[in-house]
Amino acid sequence: MKIQAIVVRILRQFIRDKRSLALMIVAPLLILTLTWLVLDQEAYQPKLAVEGAPAPLEAAVQDSMLDIVDVDDPVRALADSEIDAILEANGQRIHVTVDNSKPNQSEAVKMGLQEALASQSDRQPPDISIEYLYEDNAETTFDYTGPVLIGFFAFFIVFLVGGISFLRERSQGTMERLFAMPLKGWEIILGYIGGFGLFAVIQSFIVALYAVYVLGIPLNGSLWLVILVTMLLSLSALTLGILLSSFARNEFQLMQFIPLVIVPQAFFSGMFSLDNGADWLVYIEYIMPISYGADALKEIMIKGNGLADIQVDLYVVLGFSLLFYLLNLGTLKAYRK
Repeated sequence: MKIQAIVVRILRQFIRDKRSLALMIVAPLLILTLTWLVLDQEAYQPKLAVEGAPAPLEAAVQDSMLDIVDVDDPVRALADSEIDAILEANGQRIHVTVDNSKPNQSEAVKMGLQEALASQSDRQPPDISIEYLYEDNAETTFDYTGPVLIGFFAFFIVFLVGGISFLRERSQGTMERLFAMPLKGWEIILGYIGGFGLFAVIQSFIVALYAVYVLGIPLNGSLWLVILVTMLLSLSALTLGILLSSFARNEFQLMQFIPLVIVPQAFFSGMFSLDNGADWLVYIEYIMPISYGADALKEIMIKGNGLADIQVDLYVVLGFSLLFYLLNLGTLKAYRK
């Protein structure tokens, strides 16, 4: 009977907590659906720009796993990742420039060229030279996903620590004491952002330095830009964590936001290719702060680009932080009343 009483009490507690009950049903369905959308794609077919190739070679390339596309400026298209390689033919000499920022795609290009040339075994084998677009080759999947992981883990940890810390400030009565002081809402929020943000800055330094100098993730750009992007991502995570903590009464309820907020960020951060996914998946990616930060980190670390090439991503991440800050002011005003 005592065990039965405990079971009944737990069941009643879950039935009263509608959010926890709904989360147990909705969160697994959401994560499974996102996994299906991201991973249930056809094999990627590398895109190739061909210049000066004879008709038989071009036909052989087209019949392989490669897809020949027409672009106005192949060099620019390759730098913008619109294509994966450029094939230039001059008689028996073939020069291939490969975008080596994505190891899977670059290997697929090589395999496709081998297949195309093997089909012309009756002809004299051409002299092939391969040039890589970027200095440090992303040789492994970790080299390519490493910049994404830097941004994602910084975002996740700061979201968690910032949200829990702000929640404790409310539950322990610190917030009520601040309301009794002549402080405005924006001053309180900025104070917390400044306090927690200092630790986010320290974390950004440590994570970036460890990733580059200990794990050996390729860095073709500026380390300071990597730290700057990581700091801005941490700022957006901090403001988001503070915002969502306003809707939680305890740490357990705050943790419930992780499957709904953090897990989707991982799917659309760039760790998984969406090249062959549904067109409307792009619109989901637009509302994910991590997608812009991860894109900026890849541009810096893999492609070696500078501030001018990532400024749009930085503006968007700052815009998310400003949006979350303004929403924080609204929730704090409602809580104060």
